[in-house]
Amino acid sequence: MVKMSCESWIPKIIKKRVCTTFVEDSFSNGALCQCGGARDAHASVALGDYFSTAIVNHWDSAQHSSEYPTDAFGELQFAGASKRHSYFLRLSWDTPPSMVYTLMTAHWGLPAPNLVVSVVGGEGRTKVKTWVREVLRQGLVKASQSTGAWILTAGMREGVGRCVGEAVRDHATAASSISLSKVVALGIAPWGLVHNRQQLVNPQGSFPAKYYVQNTSRDSCCLDNNYQAFLLVDDGSVGRRGGEKGFRAKLEDYISHQRTGIWGSGSIDIPVLCMLVSGKASMLERVDLSLKNSMPWLVLAGSGGLADFLSDVLDNLSTAQVVQSSSEGDGEASPSVDLKDRVAERVKKHFPSEAESEKLVERALSIYQNRDFITIYHGEHEAPNDFDTVLLKALVGASKQRVSVDQSPYNEELKLAVTWNRVDIAKSELFNGDIHWRYEDLEDPMTDALINDKPQFVRLFTENGLNILDYLTYRRLESLYRSVADGTVLFQLLQRRLVERLGTAATVPTPNPQDKVGFLMRKTSMFLVAGVLELLMGDVCQPFYYDALGLEQISSKRRALRHVSKLLRGDCVYREKRCLYPWASLFIWAVLQNRSDMATFFWEMAGESVLSALSGCKMLRELSKLEGETETKLSMKELAQRFENLAHDVFSSCYRSNESRSFTLLIRKSPVWGGTTCLQMGTGADARLFFSHDGVQSLLSQIWWGDMERNTEVWKLLLTFFCPVLCYTNLISFRDSDSLYGIPHSRRPPKRPFIVSRWRQFWFAPVTSFLGNVLMFFLFLLLFAYVLLVDFKPPPPSGPAITEYVLYFWVFTIVCEEIRETFFLGTMTLRQRIRVYIQDVWNKCDLIAVTLFIIGVICRMFKWSHGFGREVLCVDYMVFTLRLIHIFAIHKQLGPKIIIVGKMMKDIFFFLFFLGVWLMAYGVANQALLYSYDPSLDRIFRRVFYRPYLHIFGQIPVEEMDVGKTWDMACTENVTLIENGEEPCRVLYSNWLVVILLVVYLLVTNILLINLLIAMFSNTFSEVQANSDIYWKFQRYNLIVQYHSRPSLAPPFIILSHINLFIKRNIRKVPSIKIHHFVLQLTGKAANRLMTWETIQKEDFLTAQNKIQKSSDSERLKRMSVKCLVTVCQCGSFDPLSQMEYCSNALSWIVDTLAQSSTFKPPRPPPTLRGTF
Repeated sequence: MVKMSCESWIPKIIKKRVCTTFVEDSFSNGALCQCGGARDAHASVALGDYFSTAIVNHWDSAQHSSEYPTDAFGELQFAGASKRHSYFLRLSWDTPPSMVYTLMTAHWGLPAPNLVVSVVGGEGRTKVKTWVREVLRQGLVKASQSTGAWILTAGMREGVGRCVGEAVRDHATAASSISLSKVVALGIAPWGLVHNRQQLVNPQGSFPAKYYVQNTSRDSCCLDNNYQAFLLVDDGSVGRRGGEKGFRAKLEDYISHQRTGIWGSGSIDIPVLCMLVSGKASMLERVDLSLKNSMPWLVLAGSGGLADFLSDVLDNLSTAQVVQSSSEGDGEASPSVDLKDRVAERVKKHFPSEAESEKLVERALSIYQNRDFITIYHGEHEAPNDFDTVLLKALVGASKQRVSVDQSPYNEELKLAVTWNRVDIAKSELFNGDIHWRYEDLEDPMTDALINDKPQFVRLFTENGLNILDYLTYRRLESLYRSVADGTVLFQLLQRRLVERLGTAATVPTPNPQDKVGFLMRKTSMFLVAGVLELLMGDVCQPFYYDALGLEQISSKRRALRHVSKLLRGDCVYREKRCLYPWASLFIWAVLQNRSDMATFFWEMAGESVLSALSGCKMLRELSKLEGETETKLSMKELAQRFENLAHDVFSSCYRSNESRSFTLLIRKSPVWGGTTCLQMGTGADARLFFSHDGVQSLLSQIWWGDMERNTEVWKLLLTFFCPVLCYTNLISFRDSDSLYGIPHSRRPPKRPFIVSRWRQFWFAPVTSFLGNVLMFFLFLLLFAYVLLVDFKPPPPSGPAITEYVLYFWVFTIVCEEIRETFFLGTMTLRQRIRVYIQDVWNKCDLIAVTLFIIGVICRMFKWSHGFGREVLCVDYMVFTLRLIHIFAIHKQLGPKIIIVGKMMKDIFFFLFFLGVWLMAYGVANQALLYSYDPSLDRIFRRVFYRPYLHIFGQIPVEEMDVGKTWDMACTENVTLIENGEEPCRVLYSNWLVVILLVVYLLVTNILLINLLIAMFSNTFSEVQANSDIYWKFQRYNLIVQYHSRPSLAPPFIILSHINLFIKRNIRKVPSIKIHHFVLQLTGKAANRLMTWETIQKEDFLTAQNKIQKSSDSERLKRMSVKCLVTVCQCGSFDPLSQMEYCSNALSWIVDTLAQSSTFKPPRPPPTLRGTF
């Protein structure tokens, strides 16, 4: 019903034709009209005007038929043949082809073609030759499948149309579900010729119409179920052929003027090729008219009929010349008398029964003059596997006649190869070294390849002269973003950013959704792209493209919007500038559209391969959270994992090559990716596999231990911590300060005396800071517990005690450190700092702990809230104690277990849901059965929720629940006493049901639900245990960063470090050296050397991967199949008789040799030759 209402507009604009004038057929004794219909089938209007019909000699559709709303359209289901539905439409022969093409692509959903092959001829009961069938099956349909083509035939189960349908069916069956291109077989048949056409008639449309075919084995005029769509052209006639030819020619001409690609974004018009198979002499007129419109033709020589005639004329008369007329000086060309006579001879030879031979000769001569648009294909002697190359050559040969003089003659061939995505043809025919390609020749095909996702062509163009620096300007990059499909997440994000920039959605002035999409795409600018990237990247890096827009120094969002609005209203000078990092920009563009192969190629071309791969992983994982379709979401996650694997593998190659350089690679600030580092991007991308790499962990361990050796025992640290003098002994080994990785000499700390330097080496190491914080935090918890348990005084003036004041000061120093970490580290804005702080779970825990402590302290100061304040502080003590879990996450054994516990907490919530449902069901029923009336909410809550919960652990009050047991509790049945709080008596008559419910409840909870929880825990443990080490290594980074930035002193003595830092940073202006352990700025030669080294390692990795791929079994089979095919083709050029003679002689020689050999005793004599060849 939905489809029917959606397509109810079709009869209003699409018409059918009905004969309205009965023109008597003289051969039928007045029973038939010349339209082919019987007298009884005509309406009274058609039979009424006897005078006018008497003077009419020939029936004409335009004059003797009228248009009415079509009554046959919708979907077609072939009964017993296929579950797939086809589309059909009955239409008048003069229907505008633009309307029909829009209907097929927009409403029927047929993919826009990259090629249209119109098969002409071979209609009726004509027997199709075997080799023609092979050309159609292995050549035409296979080539169409690789190019994404439409095949036009009559669409009926006869002649060539049936062969094409069977070939489409076979290829669709053999093709995989992820086939890149799908052939669309379109049948254009005369309505009056279709058998059982009345089954299709329904004025409201058929969804679907049942179409029955009686005999599918014999040729007939029934529709073929292998076609996707049918256009049934109606000229008012019945049982006549040819009524569709005019509309078919107009449709072909209209499609040839449409653009290929997504939304018509291709660089060429859709190529249309007419293919002639046999054919009658009457088709000569159609061939001539289409050739005059520059329509290319491919003629199958040897298929019979008109095809043989044209091949004979064009092949054998090529030496005849068109001479200038000697009698006239107007320069017009006319065929010579000799040429005309030779054509006439061939007309008589091929069409001896044709009466109007003179007209055929004139048509043939006209065709001969346009012979450059005709390609003769001798399919009987050529292999059908190369038919796609034949199609390309035919179209290129015709297009060369239309191109201007200043264009390269190979441009059209290149554009066709790009449109069909045939990079093999482009490599073998166009980029073999014989042609010099200019930048201007490759510019448009490059854009076509980018928009329509053809990475192999992008690689081919960049390898053959296209300079990406000249190609990618900001204007072209914006045009690439404007080509984004409207159903993608990227389009929705761009639309959202545009609405934010314009203020409200009402500022979009176009109500039509299609116009709205076009308006939004026209308004796409680099500012919108920068906004999308800021949303996806978050605070990991600085905004993209702000330098091109002039927004580097503008921090206010409102000022930035005003500046961009003013910029876009002006000349937009930035659009003519070259893109600063073209490969990285194209990589981002491809990743945002989830184009796997394209993004991988751009990653290979871009620099900073490790960071680029992590950035792609970050963007894809953020996009997958916004994607609604499951299949697209999974593909995004798979591509994100692929980029994380690439980052891991490339860094492995770098780490094996040079350890210190690989460390520098991890902490170097990238100018391409907004000043971020590999470690920061990996954290944002949740790249656990990357952080689990030994090289990353080695860097983290080196930072964690500072200048101390990484194999230092913990007991030595503890001993030195309590006796600092031991740091000057050999108890702890220290590394040479000159071995600091990656830090330039200009940034290294100055030389200090041994006493000072050794002291700093021990106390400034993150591991020492961690150890001090752990010890002091234990003391803090002990002090907190002492205050709560022993020394919690009454409100002032009696309290608080001195120990409680010490506790207040301790918490104050903890708050000071939280403020310093949040607001005084890094270069982010205040909003970004707060967002980053809130995102961390343990920061939320700290915030809750401090908030509860402040509330508890305020409440305990007043007498009326003293007890509540103590309760809040008791709960706050639990929150502070939970903070120990995060502290011990650094431990190699405890860390993974903590992760497992965190995962199991999610399982508990699911278990509690099931338990709560069952507990509430049992508790309410149990309470209602035991006590008929009990208004006490306190008792109801305890007996409905609390008591059933205790049942799980075995605390069952049998005396209360079983009336057979004596219960010494005093009770009453007086309602007034019960309302005053007395214990109600139990209900005795329903106690049997209470016992049954208790048994069932314990069975479900203690056996079913508890074992379900154990199974869930076991499953979680087995899943996480395998990757727990990876999870722990990833979380270890955050903890190391936290303690690396902390002062060496722990609370409460950390206040001294805060004062020292304030003096050094704000008064003395001494820069920090420790910050370069995680963020390092490289410029000049050092940055270039590092990037070159990384590029070399990436290329070595890709080379190794290619070798592994080439050595795989699948690649070996491919190479073997190609070699076998070449060998077969070479053997096909030999004479089969000579080969047979050679094999016979060789076998005879082997038989003679074995018979004369004394070492081999055959069990029987050699075979003798029977008969003769």
